Amino acid sequence: AVILCSHLGRPNGAPNAKYTLRPVAEELQKVLGKDVTFIDECVGPKVEETVAGCKEGQVFLLENLRFHLEEEGSKKDEETGEKTKASAEAVEGFRASLTKLADLYINDAFGTAHRAHSSVVGFKGEPRLAGFLMKKELEFFSKVLEKPEPPFLAILGGAKISDKIQLIENLLDKVNKLIVCGGMAFTFKKMLDSVEIGNSLFDEDGSKKVHDLVAKAKKNNVELIFPIDYICGDKFAKDAARKTVTDAEGVPKGW
Repeated sequence: AVILCSHLGRPNGAPNAKYTLRPVAEELQKVLGKDVTFIDECVGPKVEETVAGCKEGQVFLLENLRFHLEEEGSKKDEETGEKTKASAEAVEGFRASLTKLADLYINDAFGTAHRAHSSVVGFKGEPRLAGFLMKKELEFFSKVLEKPEPPFLAILGGAKISDKIQLIENLLDKVNKLIVCGGMAFTFKKMLDSVEIGNSLFDEDGSKKVHDLVAKAKKNNVELIFPIDYICGDKFAKDAARKTVTDAEGVPKGW
């Protein structure tokens, strides 16, 4: 049998119907052309009993791992910004329950492999393996980074510079040009050119590294390329008012 587990969105360590994986199970059934059993929990006696009675070839999908505080290890109060940490005992219990479910562990989520979350680092059994997609991603990166053909251009996005410091530093030793886009671009633009970014993402921790990264780029003759205009909205919603602004104009306050 195959037991699938994943996360969706940021439910902040508590169940939230908006982020249930039930619709994923329904779509997965269509893709696979076979039944997928959705379990509305991801750990605990109910899950363990259901999985223990599995039949050969059966496919299970567990509920969103992030419905439990122990998956990410902490949650943030949306009003006060204060963090609540899961106890070490609770985290170990969560990881032990996940481990009970399977004989081996396969990680096929390259995009979250860098996170020290329970489902990524907490499986105690052997063997622990990489999936086909993970293998493909690693082979591609190995080919590109070990023997790149010049000119070598990399495009890097994401929300936070601080999450990708090591990656950026490594790329600056290999690339000829680096295009920085996504949310992290706003931190660079604000720190380097004092561009007004309104309510756009700003990485406080990452901002402290901006000038060091730019200095390394200059030393290595790497051309850094940033956005010069932006489509912005007055709120994060489908019906938001939208407009395009330049660096000189900046993103308006509140946008």
